[in-house]
Amino acid sequence: MKKRRTFTPEQKTKIVLEVLKEAQTLTEIAAKYEIQPNQLTRWKSEFIKNANRAFSDDADETEQLKQVHEAQIDELHRQIGQLTVERNWLKKKLNNSASRQSRQSMVDKKHKKLTITRQCQLLGLNRSTLYYQPHEPDRSEEYRIKWLIDEIYTRDSSLGYRRMTHILHRDHGININKKRTRRYMREMNIYGICPGPNLSKRGRLKYVHPYLLRGLTIDRPNQVWSVDITYCRMPKGHMYLAAIIDWHSKYIVGYELSNTMDKSLVLNLVKRTITAHGKPEIINSDQGSQFTCEDYINLLKENNIKVSMDGKGQALDNICIERFWRSLKWEKLYLEEYSTPKQLRNIIQEYIAYYNIYRPHQTLEYRTPGEVYYRTLAEKTA
Repeated sequence: MKKRRTFTPEQKTKIVLEVLKEAQTLTEIAAKYEIQPNQLTRWKSEFIKNANRAFSDDADETEQLKQVHEAQIDELHRQIGQLTVERNWLKKKLNNSASRQSRQSMVDKKHKKLTITRQCQLLGLNRSTLYYQPHEPDRSEEYRIKWLIDEIYTRDSSLGYRRMTHILHRDHGININKKRTRRYMREMNIYGICPGPNLSKRGRLKYVHPYLLRGLTIDRPNQVWSVDITYCRMPKGHMYLAAIIDWHSKYIVGYELSNTMDKSLVLNLVKRTITAHGKPEIINSDQGSQFTCEDYINLLKENNIKVSMDGKGQALDNICIERFWRSLKWEKLYLEEYSTPKQLRNIIQEYIAYYNIYRPHQTLEYRTPGEVYYRTLAEKTA
């Protein structure tokens, strides 16, 4: 059993910078440092949230940090006695050649001053190894199943996790239960289309907004945008692609690729797209956690943009972006070979340029999205 690892703030910063560079998938970086991907996502969010402090010269904050520092010194002094006890205990119990089995036998469950958890930490043991041998999941099998789920769902987005489980078993011989399928689909940010209203309790209810597009005549660019996130499979892990499409012209006005699916992905995309193309009247999204959060809602309200959200499980409410995802994957991603985020980014950039400027669109009378978007804007301002 490998020793449980701890990381200093400097080491965490180095790892988070690797995540931000996006030269590798989150899964690859997590495997490199033997960290859970979810932990890396939390470190990244915390890093971004506190980044502005590096340039702060606020006097009150400086004084507060000084007080914290003094409290930490007092705490360190208090710990000296405990550390002395632990050091003396460890010298008697541990030597450099001790095997895992011998270290397990060193744990003294009746020790008065050292808990079992602390003894395991000092001996480089995971506490659970005292009771059972953990089983490492087969990541290659997980990747293969997620690849198949991605293809099946892109072909038929009405499938929920129950029917997806049945198809995986029937057509591909994969013995997987419904709970595992549901977990994989949630990690991939995909949900089946519900045939009627979903009466289950919704989370973040105060941030959920009504669907504003039903019966609305959409006849000009920048009237309605749709934003969504999709799963992009990789040989080792996955990436997430967020994009914004203009409903009137079907033009992709902005997109962002990331190895984590947190709110910063959406916030950065919306800010950058508004800077490039101006403010829309309405932005529509699903009810995912990236959209039903205070930061996203406030960003739209600060820019006087109306917030619209699909009905729970109603993917067809955001049909424009759903159709684009299907075109991107079946016309490009499933046909190309790529192994790094950089290669994936180049492929996506190439396809979106082709889709916007060259590919004729049947619903636009075989004009291109770029032609409709910019020509209509020019006519409006003339």
